[in-house]
Amino acid sequence: MFLAMTEKKSLLKGAKVLVTAGPTREYIDPVRFLSNPSTGQMGYALAQAARLAGAKVTLISGPTDLTVPKGLTCIDVVSAAEMYRETTQAAKTADYIFMTAAVADYRPLRKLNQKMKKQADDLTLRLTRTRDILATLGKRKTAEQLLIGFAAETKAVLVNARSKLERKNLDMIVANHVRPGNAFGTSTNEVTVLYSDGTKKPLPRMTKERLAQKLMALAADYCSR
Repeated sequence: MFLAMTEKKSLLKGAKVLVTAGPTREYIDPVRFLSNPSTGQMGYALAQAARLAGAKVTLISGPTDLTVPKGLTCIDVVSAAEMYRETTQAAKTADYIFMTAAVADYRPLRKLNQKMKKQADDLTLRLTRTRDILATLGKRKTAEQLLIGFAAETKAVLVNARSKLERKNLDMIVANHVRPGNAFGTSTNEVTVLYSDGTKKPLPRMTKERLAQKLMALAADYCSR
């Protein structure tokens, strides 16, 4: 038992791990925003698992109700633009990068300074693309960095996840089938890990804490190949 605990604590000893977590909020006006149901549980579990594995951890978090694990650096952000700025900066010195945050793909073209009042007619809201953080990191990553993405999909899960891995130059991607009891807002998850060499590893349903530990081990194993 002592040997197993020692190995766990030294798995990523000295490594710098960056984790993004939670949703972003793209404000329409001072009281309304576009967002998604991400709770940040998976990202926070990964940050904790990395810390317990001996890594120096930076967690960049969108708005959540979670308590930040002790012993790591947490940077709070709200919008996709803030997530982009902080993540691209922190990634420069990271060895392992886990991109679990559910970042908005679009934001309102114009944010109103005052609350938008109800109108008699239907409303058309113009949106514009946010900057793609994962694709940017894929272009900039060094040979010494491991970049791991997450793909929450509702159909053709593995096909869409594989496409994302290849398009964004990732080393690994965690494919997540969004359905009742899985992914957003649950304490457990069932995923398939896809690798850049074409292989894949299905993982059975387990708690997000256990999954985080498993993903840390798979990441460390990948780097030791």
